[in-house]
Amino acid sequence: MAGARALLGGGGQTGAELVRSRIALQVRLASVLPGDRLPDTGVLADELGISEITVRRALEGMCQDGLLDRRRGRAGGTFVASAWETVVAVMQDAEAAASLDSFHLLVECGLVAHGCGEVEAERLEGLRGLVTELDVVDDPARLLQLETRFHLELAEVLGGPGMRELAADLLGRLCLLLPAPEPAVLRERNRCHAELLDELTRGATDLAVRAVKAHQRVQPV
Repeated sequence: MAGARALLGGGGQTGAELVRSRIALQVRLASVLPGDRLPDTGVLADELGISEITVRRALEGMCQDGLLDRRRGRAGGTFVASAWETVVAVMQDAEAAASLDSFHLLVECGLVAHGCGEVEAERLEGLRGLVTELDVVDDPARLLQLETRFHLELAEVLGGPGMRELAADLLGRLCLLLPAPEPAVLRERNRCHAELLDELTRGATDLAVRAVKAHQRVQPV
């Protein structure tokens, strides 16, 4: 894991960047929503395995950027800004995103090549459930949640909890750098998800890796 993280952004995320990316990922997954109060700094520090002062400084920086709001008083705390999506849109960086996206592709191709034919069918059932739900859901926010969950769970199934953490690092940063894909793009990518799971079950390594690459190539028309 340390070696993989070292490839991220020239030495991995700083503690502050980790806080930003994980909050962004939680917003994408709707674990917290614009307007919601975040857990206390001590709770966040324990969850992320970093110091409380690092979390506090990271939250202050996010408040300065407009991603979070700080409120005082008995009902105060740190809240996800109601204008979260508007602020994120201003912060997007296609060049930085392309580098991270390429690394994510490399990670997934490696995991798929390593695990192809070695994963029991029952371990893929949760992923198949996500594919099925993606096919029928209409709500754009829910589609994004399911797409993100698919890649987090794929990393864990094929590589364990440590690889899920690495995927969370990448996906959280990409949430801040790229616009959310349109529903039509997500549905097309879901076809690649289904193909990937079929080829993983069959043990067809080349075709499974091809499905991962095809997923990345799906772009807005």
